[in-house]
Amino acid sequence: MSDPLDFCDKVVLVTGSSRGIGAEMIKAFDVHGAQCVVNYVADAQEQNKTDALNVAKELSGPLVIECDVTQPQQVERMIKQIQERYGGLDILVNNSGIINDRTIKKMSLADFESVIRVNLSGTFTVTQKAAAILRTGGRIINMSSVSGQMGLFGQVNYSSSKAGIIALTKVSAREFARQNITVNAIAPGFIDVGMSKGVPQEAMQSFIKQIPLGRLGEVSEIVNAALFLGSPMASYITGHVLNVNGGFYMG
Repeated sequence: MSDPLDFCDKVVLVTGSSRGIGAEMIKAFDVHGAQCVVNYVADAQEQNKTDALNVAKELSGPLVIECDVTQPQQVERMIKQIQERYGGLDILVNNSGIINDRTIKKMSLADFESVIRVNLSGTFTVTQKAAAILRTGGRIINMSSVSGQMGLFGQVNYSSSKAGIIALTKVSAREFARQNITVNAIAPGFIDVGMSKGVPQEAMQSFIKQIPLGRLGEVSEIVNAALFLGSPMASYITGHVLNVNGGFYMG
C-alpha cells in the first residue's frame, strides 16, 4: 500500500516560508520527499533573507526565491524560475501574510489597505500567475483564519482579508476544477507561534478559556492539515475551509 504522504514527485511552493508556520510547512513537505521552493520578501535588515537561507539549510536542494507577492512582475519572475527549474508546480500554499491591528476609529486607510494588499491581493496574484504552471491534479491551499470567520476586535483589516480569502478559495475551486486542481483553505485559530505571540497575555488567557479544547494549537497541527490537503487523501475535497481551532469557532 503506497504512502499517501509521499510527495517525492511533487514540487511545492510555500509563500512566506522564511519563518513561522510557512517555514514549518516547507520543512514538512521536504521530509516527505517534495522538491521545495522557499519564498521570502526583502526587508531593510535582510532578516527575512537570513531566515530563508537558514530554512533552506535544512532542506534537500531547495530553490530560494525573493518575491514580494504584492508585486505582479516579481511574482511572474518567481513562477518563471520555478518553471525553468522544475518544469511545473504541483502544490501551492498561499501563506504570506501580515497583521496590523487597530480599532476602526484609529485605523488609517493605508493601514487597512496594506494588510488587504499582502494577505488577499497577494493570494490572488500568486494564484493567478501560478495557474500557468500548475499541473493537472495539483493543489492550492490558502491560509485564512478564524478571524476571517468571526471578525475579531481590532482586526477589521486582517479579518476582512481572511474572509476574502475564503471567498477567493471557493471561486478558485470552481474555476480550477476543470484541471482537477483542488483549492481549499485552512483557518487556524490561536496557534502558539508567530502572530499569536503578539497578543497580550491577559487577552490570550481570555481566548483560551473560550476554546473547548482548552489550549493553543501547535504549529504541527496546521502543518498536518496542509499535508492532508496536499495529499491524495483529499482528492475529492475542494472549496472547503478546514478549521483548525480547537473548537473556538464551529461554523
